[in-house]
Amino acid sequence: MSEETRLREDICRFGRSLFERGLTAGSSGNISVRLKDGGWLTTPTNASLGFLDPARLSRLDPDGNLLSGDAPTKELPLHTALYATRSDAGAIVHLHSTHSVAVSMLPDVDAANAIPPMTAYYVMRVGQTALVPYYRPGDPAVADAIRGLAGRYTSVLLANHGPVVAGKDLEAAVYATEELEETAKLRLLLHGLNPRLLTREQVRDLVTHFGLDSSIVPTQP
Repeated sequence: MSEETRLREDICRFGRSLFERGLTAGSSGNISVRLKDGGWLTTPTNASLGFLDPARLSRLDPDGNLLSGDAPTKELPLHTALYATRSDAGAIVHLHSTHSVAVSMLPDVDAANAIPPMTAYYVMRVGQTALVPYYRPGDPAVADAIRGLAGRYTSVLLANHGPVVAGKDLEAAVYATEELEETAKLRLLLHGLNPRLLTREQVRDLVTHFGLDSSIVPTQP
């Protein structure tokens, strides 16, 4: 089995898992994977993540031109921007997961640190999440907003829309997205209750012990 064939099957397998567990509904959400030649595989526009066909995934060249498969997701600009600013990103997952969207709508969210360090696994798998303003789905302006973050984040919440999360590979991106959603759920459950967060020292210990990328991990809760 070639690497591209395996990645096509992985996209479909992870997409089905996310859909079946209610993390994105209908034809919402999209996934992309960067290939060794600089091109990408991405889910098609208006495709349900629960019913993807490996042969119909969009195959793009390094400039984003469609080479084969169905027309790509209209959210291509946000994937393009995150790949451009995170050279270590091998895959990106964008969902409309309920709790993450809900957090993006709260009036008191810190745009530079939308979800504080509540758990060790949030710090380890996500690091830190930025909130960017609302843009119409597919609006190229969202790419400018993500580029404006200058690669300081692998996790971004689009206001009133959903999370966009990059990982070194597809598995890492999916796990980080799931961890973000679970932490967003905690954020909502504890909203207004002044929860105990991880301390600066505890976060630094995680960074040191697990060799985390300190550039994307908050140093202060």
